[in-house]
Amino acid sequence: MTITSASNPRVKAVVALRKPRERRATGRFVIEGRREVARAAVSSVGIETAYVCGELGVTPDEVAALAAGGAEIVDVGREAFERMSVREGPDGVLAVARSLDTSLARLDLPPDPLVLVMAGIEKPGNLGTMVRSALAAGADAIVVADPVVDVENPNVIRASQGALFDAPLAVASEAETRQWLADGGITTFAADPDAALPYWEAPFDRAAAIVIGAEHAGLSSGWRDAATLVSIPMSGRAGVDSLNASAAAAVLLFDAARRRADRTPVR
Repeated sequence: MTITSASNPRVKAVVALRKPRERRATGRFVIEGRREVARAAVSSVGIETAYVCGELGVTPDEVAALAAGGAEIVDVGREAFERMSVREGPDGVLAVARSLDTSLARLDLPPDPLVLVMAGIEKPGNLGTMVRSALAAGADAIVVADPVVDVENPNVIRASQGALFDAPLAVASEAETRQWLADGGITTFAADPDAALPYWEAPFDRAAAIVIGAEHAGLSSGWRDAATLVSIPMSGRAGVDSLNASAAAAVLLFDAARRRADRTPVR
């Protein structure tokens, strides 16, 4: 049976999960996109239902792969699927999954870990992009501290391109995060455009946490007091005095990755 009506109760239930309150109340969230759903399916994400739209080109092999993972498969007509989708030009695959385990206790750190802390990030695109960058740079843990946007926001998932499902990620308060870092003997470095210490002089080749604050609000006083502030020096050209939060995170993470690969002494 194919769901064709955009007013079908199952369609309405998926649409309702756009709201953080509904996600919290139901313990469920939506994953949209063939790539994102496929990555979730091979991770530990608990996909319960996959909605597929043959009219948008979903193949029997794709459906079979989702069914093999134990998900209920529901066929949906184009009009109903477009109602559920938050994207322009949806690709015909969408899933409902159980909420992620984002506790700090799930993180298992190696010696001298590299940690990314995203503090009060308010833009879903920045949060998702930073997850991708951290995973690509080999970060051992990612902590979202005092989030303004939740990690199960559809736009976070899209910006991460499904990397969120493979990431060693936790969500915690600022106080919890700072205590967890202190207990682990992890030195904290926070990005600040006005800091006197350039990032290339920071000892990222040992146990280190890189903290990135929100573009609008910046770092809290708690983070500024607890961390060594580092800057990414600019060229001095007019109109360029800072980087986008996700770009700054990528610069610092990949410098840390290079240092760890080479074990280059700090200059």
